Amino acid sequence: MMGASMGTPMPGAPCTGAPETGRGNSSGSLPGSLPGTVKGAVQDAVEGVVSKARGRREQLREQTDRKIMRATLEILISDGIGAVTIEEVARRSGVAKTTIYRRYRNADDLLQRIQVEVAGLPDFDDLQPSRDGLRVMLQRIQGCFDSELGLKAVGVVLTSDNDSLKAITTQVLEPAEQRFMGFMQRGIRAGVLRDGLDCKFLFSTVLGSMLACKALAEHKPDMGQEAGSWADRMAALLWPNVCAGTNR
Repeated sequence: MMGASMGTPMPGAPCTGAPETGRGNSSGSLPGSLPGTVKGAVQDAVEGVVSKARGRREQLREQTDRKIMRATLEILISDGIGAVTIEEVARRSGVAKTTIYRRYRNADDLLQRIQVEVAGLPDFDDLQPSRDGLRVMLQRIQGCFDSELGLKAVGVVLTSDNDSLKAITTQVLEPAEQRFMGFMQRGIRAGVLRDGLDCKFLFSTVLGSMLACKALAEHKPDMGQEAGSWADRMAALLWPNVCAGTNR
């Protein structure tokens, strides 16, 4: 009818005066947006992929650093500090010079930072002051130097006047000495070890013995088996001289 209101829709006709809501999105969120649970799952998945990729990069970097440090120590041991160059480290490690230069400015920088890479010692706090405890401690000290620094490198460090190598003494040898002395002092307080022990001299004796046995075993292969039982032999030698009279 001509007199009907223009704002009143005819029966059955769709309303065009207001937007539809709720169609195709039961959560009531804006069209095209994801529900919160889906969005969270996607974000978690993306973060997991990124985390794994970052972890792989860090592992590769650590492996590369170990190759560089190992090659540097090998050069120090075989040819001396003067032979340490970025070119030689790259040749022995298989790491590209450009990669090494991204980490170190030059060979001096590499030598100054080598101390950080080789530091680390096992703990002796779980060992009881006893002959067996002494033997296990000696085994751990030897194993640490064999795996982390190498007894040959210890010898190079101890005989070098280079300040960078002397820093390794501070980072590695001195902590080893302190932990050795801590074990011995616990034994003294417990009455297991005798008073008046010169623990610093004892540690120097242990270190010297490790170096000597390593060198002799390499020059005399038939001594390999004996050298392998160094901790047992050293403990047997030390114990009667360090224990209190009632514990012999």
